[in-house]
Amino acid sequence: MQRSDLPDGFVVGSATASYQIEGATHEDGRGESIWDAFARVPGAIADGSTGDVADDHYHRWPEDVALMSDLGLDAYRFSIAWPRIQADGTGPANRAGLDFYRRLAESLRERGITPWATLYHWDLPQALENRGGWLDRDTAMRFADYAALVAEELGDVVTDWITLNEPWCSAFLGYASGHHAPGRTLGSRSAHAAHHLLLGHGHALEALRATVPSANVGTTLNLYSVQPAGDSEADADAARRIDGLSNRFFLDPVLKGAYPADVLEDLGETQWFAENATDDDLKRISAPIDFLGINYYSRHTVASGSNPATGGPASAYPGSEHVRFVKTGAPVTQMGWEIHPDGMVDVLRQANALAPGLPLYITENGAAYPDRVGADGEIDDPQRAEYLEAHFEAARDAVAEGLPLQGYFIWSLIDNWEWAWGYSRRFGIVHVDYTTQKRTPKRSARWVADFLRDAVPASR
Repeated sequence: MQRSDLPDGFVVGSATASYQIEGATHEDGRGESIWDAFARVPGAIADGSTGDVADDHYHRWPEDVALMSDLGLDAYRFSIAWPRIQADGTGPANRAGLDFYRRLAESLRERGITPWATLYHWDLPQALENRGGWLDRDTAMRFADYAALVAEELGDVVTDWITLNEPWCSAFLGYASGHHAPGRTLGSRSAHAAHHLLLGHGHALEALRATVPSANVGTTLNLYSVQPAGDSEADADAARRIDGLSNRFFLDPVLKGAYPADVLEDLGETQWFAENATDDDLKRISAPIDFLGINYYSRHTVASGSNPATGGPASAYPGSEHVRFVKTGAPVTQMGWEIHPDGMVDVLRQANALAPGLPLYITENGAAYPDRVGADGEIDDPQRAEYLEAHFEAARDAVAEGLPLQGYFIWSLIDNWEWAWGYSRRFGIVHVDYTTQKRTPKRSARWVADFLRDAVPASR
């Protein structure tokens, strides 16, 4: 597999998220986010850590941009920390926060790397959560205000924008299972948060278009290939439920302007959506986008059964408590996620079927492994290189099939604070020593660099 196997103009980049890498959580006017608060809850984070320092990217960003340049990346997808722009989620923009992202974007452009900015990668200002968070419709309006402020200040240096990252996680892990910030366990009411997130996307899209008419704007959904474990009607219904909650509940309103009726019935939320998800809401949510970002990591194989679902955890799938997730025997990453590169093609097909020809990007794909630093200081991670090559091959196959895939972003550029797992999981192609903050490219990074130079990649 070489870069020349992909079409001219195909974007290859890497991705990160603000709370996972920036640190400096109390500097230059940044306010508190829901993840700052959640990380302090005893037992919420696997290793008891916080993102207060993370990778210290706020101070070390020039080094990280240099790493991207050395690798030969075309683009860098980063997220903007809302509380760094508006400490409490309202009011005028914080100049220090805007200046940080301007310096980053300008430096990227100077090195020929296109900045892709995500407006929301989960770090809601805690002040807004105190007022109801994404359960409160007003949060969608505040998100639009924030989007307008950022676009007005950065629209001349950032042309590619993503409104939301993975609203499934924000809604169902944040408000159903409590596994993610803000740590609430509200069952099917979490679907209300999902609607307000999507409404926020629609309002932010309007704000971006009004402020930077030439902007390239989309949103990012985390999608799973969902397959029934067997041929029974019960297993088929299990797959319908999980595909409904994981995929169709977000794809359909964004691309078709309607929520899937069967999913609302599964949730027991048909009446709430009839009363609260207005025609105007759905028109705004489904306003044309320039591309759809897809984060892909694994496939779900599901069966009917009395055991609770284990893929989320169970309470992240309200209405699907009697679905069980089945292991197929495929290799797994350290996260326990099965590796199915062909599943990436499945989700690209699913999205393209709803909006034929809409440009698609894999905005995250990568793998965690228990990396070890060798006696020579090198980090040998052949499994990650193999994982990336397999998914680049899947991208090649998708393009050959005629699917409108136009780019692929590796998750992640550097090891980082991995949400509820803290520092116990490493996804980076660049190793970070969290004590010294030393960055060391892993073997997988060298593979990526060779791939991007269209050299024969170094032996894994």
